[in-house]
Amino acid sequence: MPAPRLRTALEGVPAYKAGQKPTVRPDVVPFKLSSNENHHEPLPSVVEAIQAALPEIHRYPDYASEGLIDALAARHSVPADHISVGTGSVGLLQQLAQITSGPGDGILFGWRSFEAYPIVTQIVGATAQAVPLDANARHDLDAMLAAVDHTTRLILVCNPNNPTGTAVDRDHLDAFLAAVPRDVLVVLDEAYAEFVDPSRIPDGLDYYRQYDNVAVLRTFSKAYGLAALRVGYCIAGPEVTEAMRKVQVPFGVSTLAQVAAVASLQHEDELLARVRTIIAQRDAVSDSLTRLGLAPAESEANFVWLGLGEDTMSFAAACDEAGLAVRPFAGEGLRITIGEEEANARLIEVAAEWHAGRADAGE
Repeated sequence: MPAPRLRTALEGVPAYKAGQKPTVRPDVVPFKLSSNENHHEPLPSVVEAIQAALPEIHRYPDYASEGLIDALAARHSVPADHISVGTGSVGLLQQLAQITSGPGDGILFGWRSFEAYPIVTQIVGATAQAVPLDANARHDLDAMLAAVDHTTRLILVCNPNNPTGTAVDRDHLDAFLAAVPRDVLVVLDEAYAEFVDPSRIPDGLDYYRQYDNVAVLRTFSKAYGLAALRVGYCIAGPEVTEAMRKVQVPFGVSTLAQVAAVASLQHEDELLARVRTIIAQRDAVSDSLTRLGLAPAESEANFVWLGLGEDTMSFAAACDEAGLAVRPFAGEGLRITIGEEEANARLIEVAAEWHAGRADAGE
C-alpha cells in the first residue's frame, strides 16, 4: 500500500532535543543541569491555587485566558488586546512564524541560538537566515542587519541568548531596531528576562512601546518555575496579537496553567527573591570557572556557557561520570543550568579535576 503523502518541506527538519536526565550511578546523587529548569519547588500558594482548580478539569479552560491576560495587562501596564498567551514562549514562537512567513520568506536569527528557531522556520516552509554570533558569543547585530533582504519577514533576537547566556545592551539594540525595515517583525525572545542586570540590559517592552514592529516573548517556565504547565505570553501591537489568536491551538493553555500563572503574579516578590539567589549562584559558578581558566561566557540567564570546542564532549562525559547531566553541543560548547548548591559545588569539583587532568596530559 502506498504511504500517505506528507509535506516534503518537513524532510530534514531537526528534532528538538530535550535536556537529558543524568545517568543513575551507585552512591551518587544525580542532578539534572541540562534543561534550564528552576530547581526551586513551586510556592505553596501556587500549589494551593492549582489544587483548588482541580475539580474543574472536566471543563474546557477559558478559551480567551481572560483572567491571566487581565493580570498580565495590569502587571505590565499594557492594553489587554496587546497580549496573547500560549503554550510557553516556544508555542508562541511557532504562531509568530505562522502569521509572518511561508515558502519564499526568510526568518533571520543569530546562531547558535534557541534550537527551536530553525525547526519552526522549516515547519512553515520558510528559509533560515542564520547569522553567526560574534567572538564573545553574543548576537552580532551589525551582521544581522546586513543580512536583512527583501525576503526577510521575521527577525528573532534571543536576549539573553540560549544557550550562551549572553545579552546585547541598549546601545546596540537601539541602533539595530532603528535601522530594521518597519515591515519586518522583530521578536525579542526574553525567556530569561528576570535574570538580567537591568542597569546593563534593556527591557524589551521599552521597544514594544516605541516600535510597532516589535513583539516581546516571555514565559512562566524559568523564573516562575512552571515549566511543566507550559504557559507563556507575547506582548505586541494588536494587529500581531489578533493574528496570533487566529492560529492558536484552541484551549492550549490549560486551566491549571492559567490559575498557576495568575497566582505566581500575585506572589511575584517571593519568586523574584528566589531568582536573586540563582543569580548569585550563577555569578559564583562563573567566577569559579573563570579562576580555573575555562572562560565561561558572560551570562545574564540561569545557566552558564563553556565554549570548549573540540573538548566539549570530554567535559560532558566527566560531568556524566559525576552524576551531572549537562547540555553539550558537540564541537561548540556546553550549557550548564544553575542548580542546587550541591550540584553547583560538584560541577566546580569536576571542572577542576578535568582541567587539571588535561594540563597534566599536556593538552
